[in-house]
Amino acid sequence: MGCFTFVKVVMVVFNLLICLAGMCLAAAGIWVTVDGDSFMKILPPFTDDYQNHVNVGIFSITIGAVMTLLGLLGCCGAQKESKCLLIMFFSIVLIICIAETAAAIVALVYSSYTEIILKAWATPGLKEQYGKDKILTNLWNSTMTTLQCCGFSNYTDFSESYYYEQNGLYPPTCCAGSELFPCDEDNADFSNVVGCFKQIVQIVQSKISIVGGIAAGVTAIELAAMGVSMYLYCYLDKKAT
Repeated sequence: MGCFTFVKVVMVVFNLLICLAGMCLAAAGIWVTVDGDSFMKILPPFTDDYQNHVNVGIFSITIGAVMTLLGLLGCCGAQKESKCLLIMFFSIVLIICIAETAAAIVALVYSSYTEIILKAWATPGLKEQYGKDKILTNLWNSTMTTLQCCGFSNYTDFSESYYYEQNGLYPPTCCAGSELFPCDEDNADFSNVVGCFKQIVQIVQSKISIVGGIAAGVTAIELAAMGVSMYLYCYLDKKAT
């Protein structure tokens, strides 16, 4: 088997896998859209109402369709030895790679502003909607219980909030031993339960090697796909001349 034939087979198999993964993701999205009730039961923190706000099904169908089309484009380009399809495949993967790199750079540059931006978004919701909006309340309760945290920064996020005005207390997760003592300001201050943002940052930092490995793997696959498609394109272009 010659080098060109081997690379061509690798290109076809690789893109068939991408196509298959895309179809599986799209199928899952269709399942969520058609029979969302049974699917959302797999995710206890979420409710039927939450599904209406975050349409997981449409998102999955869209990403799955893009992956399927990209896989078919690369597969057909290699199988039919079409320079046009191969250069289209290369261009699309290159655009995706550039977009990911730009997003990573922006995330690094503005990482110091992340807490400020998220706090400006999250704190008003806690003060005005926690205890009033069922969806938001359930999501925050699930987050605070799972991560053993309180509010975005700490218990003071609930000071002068709708929940505090209605109950005169802070959420139970803001106090240690809240099943024995009321979670008032003194107990909340004494418990000093950490905010959820700090907990999430600690979790991400502890898993940074996994995140970095996934990012490196995805980048390597994209570079390999571009390299293979460009090799085939150059070979066919040279063969044509």
